[in-house]
Amino acid sequence: MMKKTLALGLVLMLPLTSVIAATDDLDELRGSNDANEWQLVKNDARRNIQTFSKREDGKRIRSFKVDMIVDAPLETLARIHFDYDNYTHWYFKARNSKLLKRVSPTEVYYYQVFSAPYGLPDRDVILHNVIEPYTPQKGFLRFNITAVPTFMPEQPSLVRILAMNMTVTFTPLPNGKTRLESEGYLDPGGITPAWATNYVQRNAPYSVMLGLQRMALSGEYNDYKTPLQFKFKE
Repeated sequence: MMKKTLALGLVLMLPLTSVIAATDDLDELRGSNDANEWQLVKNDARRNIQTFSKREDGKRIRSFKVDMIVDAPLETLARIHFDYDNYTHWYFKARNSKLLKRVSPTEVYYYQVFSAPYGLPDRDVILHNVIEPYTPQKGFLRFNITAVPTFMPEQPSLVRILAMNMTVTFTPLPNGKTRLESEGYLDPGGITPAWATNYVQRNAPYSVMLGLQRMALSGEYNDYKTPLQFKFKE
């Protein structure tokens, strides 16, 4: 009889436990427990991925930061990123992506459309990437990416992302590996609950890194004989 009572008590507690967990998670997403300091979000030691978030003064949405070591050389990662029409195969929730304008070997505009959570309109963004090619003196390749919402007219049924600003730094390591560090901020535009935006922002960086690792290890971008449109090193 005692065992049955205990089992029944555990069953009745499960919904309450779920509610408490969900409430705690919601509080965390709203930033109730963090100051303006980087908070560790994910630490995937097996894949060498760490992601962080931070509440910024005057902003309703957290900034993000990622740090990853990829078992692939710098050129492979550059080729993946310069293949703008193929972002749908690895970038978080991207359902369309294309090159808009090649200004020079170190400057480009490109376009992305993202699937939004159920009940919300999909988003699109125009991004401007200014490339700092790798040199032995600097020791890294860097992308300086900013959203330019007015670069082209808004599209029907899509909400324009107002900010998707980030730096992405690639540092070659010994044994053909590369360290990727990225830091940035996203404002999805439109009317979106802050907790939902923060939830996506906390999970998207990790998902993007997983997709990038998958592409890097696929061997699809290891043909270094094909000329590149953009410069990744001097």
